[in-house]
Amino acid sequence: MKSAIRFAMLALVLVIVAMVSALTAMRFAIHGQEVAVPPLVGLAPAEAERATAGLGLQISIERQYYSPQIPEGRIMSQLPLPGTKVRRGWQVRVAQSLGKMRVTIPDVTGQSEHAAELNIRRRGLDVDSMAEVQEPGIPADQVLAQSPTAKETQVAAPKISFLVSAAPEPPAFVMPSFVGQPLGSASRSLQDAGFRLGNVNVVVAANPDAQDAASTAASTAASAPAAPAQPSPASIIVTQVPVAGQKVFAGAAVNFDVR
Repeated sequence: MKSAIRFAMLALVLVIVAMVSALTAMRFAIHGQEVAVPPLVGLAPAEAERATAGLGLQISIERQYYSPQIPEGRIMSQLPLPGTKVRRGWQVRVAQSLGKMRVTIPDVTGQSEHAAELNIRRRGLDVDSMAEVQEPGIPADQVLAQSPTAKETQVAAPKISFLVSAAPEPPAFVMPSFVGQPLGSASRSLQDAGFRLGNVNVVVAANPDAQDAASTAASTAASAPAAPAQPSPASIIVTQVPVAGQKVFAGAAVNFDVR
């Protein structure tokens, strides 16, 4: 009986050892066919083929894109990524760089700023900077010059700078003082100089005697609301905005407080 048990145990151990050996051999057989994908980005196709052929891999160029970083003809991306374990015979798909995009600079001089910007953006370009200058006899908002200049070729997606004509500033003046003058004469002076009369407010001067009389009248009878005072040509200017000495442009409005 004991011999039979020992024989059964020995047979079980041999079966387990055989199974472990078979699994180990299968694992080595499977993983023995795996290789790590090498890095291919930046290589020429011929260099990439040599790097993959030695590992039993294949290479396939599936796409081509413009790239400002990767030189023309070089590989710019790959799948699977470098270091990925794959079986021998696996196909590595790559994209090839067409280099920087080459464009011809359009001539936008004489166009409006908005039209010139639309023109260059439609070609995949962008605006770098924009400066303004006043030029007598030239309408405002017109492109006077550009950099790079028109018709330049082999320019890789640049940013274009514009010089645009600016609208001339209106004539500037130093605001005189109208304080103490009648509103009528000040208004005529403003109109003759090309300015506009703005808001005119009537300021009621404080008078203690008048305040006492008003208080006495209010104690005897309710008074009706008084209508706001209206300025007249004889009203005297007490304050002004803009103040005297300030720089102003033709057409500006001048506001007064009068009494």
